Amino acid sequence: MNQDVSVERIRVRYGETDQMGHAYYGNYMLWFEQARGRWCRDRGFTYKSLEDMGYKLPVVEVQARYRGEVKYDDLIQVRIHVAEWKRSAVKFAYEIYNETSGQVTTEGYTWHVLVGQEMRAITVPTEVGALMERAPSPETALA
Repeated sequence: MNQDVSVERIRVRYGETDQMGHAYYGNYMLWFEQARGRWCRDRGFTYKSLEDMGYKLPVVEVQARYRGEVKYDDLIQVRIHVAEWKRSAVKFAYEIYNETSGQVTTEGYTWHVLVGQEMRAITVPTEVGALMERAPSPETALA
């Protein structure tokens, strides 16, 4: 699998923080999801286009390690790449870099299993593998 990194920049909204003024931990999973969307678009496809082809990539495992603070109005980069690939599963790795503080604040991963219309794991078909193997490029990237 292609190891090229994609980056999604996010400004932390007030509603994404908790009573202590820090980003609420559950929002990190939303930011991971947003970065996965960016990773796909950078390669010229979307999750929806996979679904239109009859495939889904549900999350089956998630992990996050919080190493620093993210607060309201901080500008963060969610960096994502494919860390591991198996017959029917893919592991995305994430790193959140806080541009405001200059620190890596979070590391994590998600495992996904490719399923077909019967919602059972399937070997990655050539057409899906070709999409996921693409290197990010301005020529193929979607807004």
